[in-house]
Parts: sequence; structure tokens; C-alpha cells
Amino acid sequence: MPHHAEEIAAAVTTRATLRDVAMLAGVSPKTASRVVNGETGVSPAKVNAVQRAVAQLNYRPNFTASALRRSTGRTAAIGAVLENVANPFSSALHRALEDVARSRDVMIFAGSVDEDPAREKILVQAFTARQADALVVVPASDNQAYLAHEITAGTPVIFVDRPPVGVLADAVLADNRAGAAAAVHHLVAHGHRDIGYLGDLSTIATAAERLQGYKEALSDHGIRPQPDHIVHDLHTEDAARAAALRLTTGRRPPTAYFTAQNLVTIGAIRALRELHQHEQIALVGFDDFPLADLLQPAVTVVAQDPFRMGLVAADLIFRRLDGQRWEPTTHLVPTRLIPRGSGEITGPHPRQS
Repeated sequence: MPHHAEEIAAAVTTRATLRDVAMLAGVSPKTASRVVNGETGVSPAKVNAVQRAVAQLNYRPNFTASALRRSTGRTAAIGAVLENVANPFSSALHRALEDVARSRDVMIFAGSVDEDPAREKILVQAFTARQADALVVVPASDNQAYLAHEITAGTPVIFVDRPPVGVLADAVLADNRAGAAAAVHHLVAHGHRDIGYLGDLSTIATAAERLQGYKEALSDHGIRPQPDHIVHDLHTEDAARAAALRLTTGRRPPTAYFTAQNLVTIGAIRALRELHQHEQIALVGFDDFPLADLLQPAVTVVAQDPFRMGLVAADLIFRRLDGQRWEPTTHLVPTRLIPRGSGEITGPHPRQS
């Protein structure tokens, strides 16, 4: 067993234990426990030594009672860091994870990040502090390098909806580029060339992919989009409504819209209805939403399959927990265009028969 501090730190390649901290600090496990739990009666020198060891080993207290842990050392819990558990996408993803986990007697604990990078890290730290067996992350931050230690220590981390940045890990993504391109091809086929783009936050990877698919599809038809018909950073229904009102009442309004997120779609529909243009201007939205098929006209959408994405993510998690190993891989889940009426409104350039 190593006795020097450097050898101890190097030997800890998995999640550090309190015994590792005690050994590195040169104190007893009981003393290390008292320092970690904030108890008094420990000399300043020993407190400093334990705190240095905690930082060096990236030790996190285990808040799960040992009696509840399995013989394998697992907590039978997976942490899910989702965008918003109230959003239909997040709730479908959560349900798929839960269905698979329940069959393995494993719990899912979920929290919402609300596009807040700081909140993402807080949730991840909370789940890892409680020794979650694995993590499912829909990231809001622009870099997830802070998860490198967990991944190196063997904790399965699966990214969903958005790819990881700064770490190598499995990812389960919708085919955003192909889905956006399908929407544009559909609108062009119904006689539209002036197609406006209303998109989510430009910092979100999925929004960038959908914009790219929109541009590539227009290029396939020899169409150059008007720069003022492309509007980014519409993360709320109100922002999308205001943008659609402005474009639709402009000097040369689009004859159709591709809206790249469900709240953006709802905001654009509100604007078109206010202007009594909802039966004249075509629209295809990315993401389905409740009651979309009951509006007049019913809303044509590019539907993701978050439940399928959750099933794929769960399969990856449990395969890794069962000991399977492979190089991190990106798994694309296809989208599906559902024509309902709004995307089939004929434009000024009908196809020649």
C-alpha cells in the first residue's frame, strides 16, 4: 500500500473514499470524518491537511446511508439533469428513463436547469455528492469539462438532446439538421421561396443545427434567404410573437415560416392569428405540442421522439453499469414530419406539374 502523498493521490483512480482522504492527510478516518462533517475539536493543522486532501482527491461526501447501498456499491439511483421537467419534451424523456429504471429497481431523481449553466452544475454536484450511479444531462452550459473527473472515475454520463463539449461521452440527439431541412423542403414543395426562420437561443447547439438545416435546404433549391427574415434568440412565446408581428407587417413579409422550437411556434401562431394571416401564411414548427392538431388550421410539425431518446439513453446507461465498454458514441434519433394543414398552405410559386 502506498505511503507517500503523491503515491496515494495517484492510486485513487476511482471515486475517492473517506479512507483515501484520511490516508492522504495522515489522520485517522474518524478525524477525517469530523472535519468533513464540520465538527469541532480538531486541530487547525489537521483541518488544513484534511481539506487539502479533499481538494486534491476531489472527494465528495456520500449522503446515502450505507445500509441502503447495494452489495455492488451502487446507490440504485440515477440523476437526470433536464431542461424543464414541466416541458413536454423533458417529461417524455423522464418517463422513458423511469420506465426502464423501474424494471431494474433503480430510482430516477430529476431537476430542471431552465437554461441556467450555474443551475446545471449545482444539480450535477448534488447528484454526484449523493453518489448517483449515473447521470443523464441535457446541458445548458457551453462546456462540460467539469464532469471529466466523474467520467474518468467510471460514472456513466449520457448527454441527451445536446452534444457534450469539453468531454468525451455518449450522446443521444435528434437529427435536428435533417428535420429542419425536411420542413423547408416541404414548404418549397408547396410554392414558398420567402421562408422566414424564427429560432431559439443561438447559443444552444440544437438551434444552430436547425438553422444549418434550414439554410442547406434553401440552398438545395437555389434560394438565398433574406437576412432580415432570420431571427434568433427567441426563447419565449412573447419574443417569438413580437418577431413574427414585425416580420409579417414588414415591407416584404415571408410567405411561410419555419419556427425552430415549440414555444416559438406558439408565439408565431398567436401573431398570425392577430393579423388574420394564419390561413394565408404557411408554417411548419419544430417540436410537436399539445392541441397542435386541434387548431385551425392544424399545425404541421417536425416531431422529435423524446421518449425514444430516453429509451436509448437508458439502454446506454445500464449497458455501461453492467460493465460493457466502448468508445463514446453519438446516437441520432430520426424526426418525423407530420402534415396537418398549416404547412400545406399554397404559396405564390406552385410546382409545375
